[in-house]
Amino acid sequence: MKDIMNIKEVEHLKRLGSEYDLQKASMLERKLRLMIKENPNLKPIRTKLRDLIKDYEDREWADLDHITDLKVEESDRAENSVNYEQIFINKRKESIRKKLKEFDLTQQELGVLLDHSKSYMSELINGISQFTLKDLVIIHRIFGISLNTLIPTYLESEIREKVKETILKLNKPKLRLKKTELV
Repeated sequence: MKDIMNIKEVEHLKRLGSEYDLQKASMLERKLRLMIKENPNLKPIRTKLRDLIKDYEDREWADLDHITDLKVEESDRAENSVNYEQIFINKRKESIRKKLKEFDLTQQELGVLLDHSKSYMSELINGISQFTLKDLVIIHRIFGISLNTLIPTYLESEIREKVKETILKLNKPKLRLKKTELV
């Protein structure tokens, strides 16, 4: 799930593969529930997410005798990662909305500047779909919002652990992740 750039890509997913995917899908499903009134075209995507979530939970969580402490820890880490991402998205959303108000622009007018439809702008602002780097650079250049506010620089826990392991294998003591990279 973490590589999905557009919520429409959910339609092509066959199954969720990790606790992170489950947490991300659950968060997206909740957001879509709120957005469906504005954009009814999102209903099939929400339904697909609900099916993916149910399938994953049936596979991974239905048999209580086989739920290990490690599985619970993985679930907790995934939940923390998704919550951290949400905090970032909410801060970015508030920064953009503040600048829109300051410049007397609507979200729809920002969509015109970025060449996006009104409904797609709503998906971007709410973190349902991801801004492109070009979109974020334009927002930065127009509004003067810091790139650190617009572009996430944290690493998801799986990637962070993989980088740490690789650094150890390279045996380079000076090479390490900076604390700002840790979720």
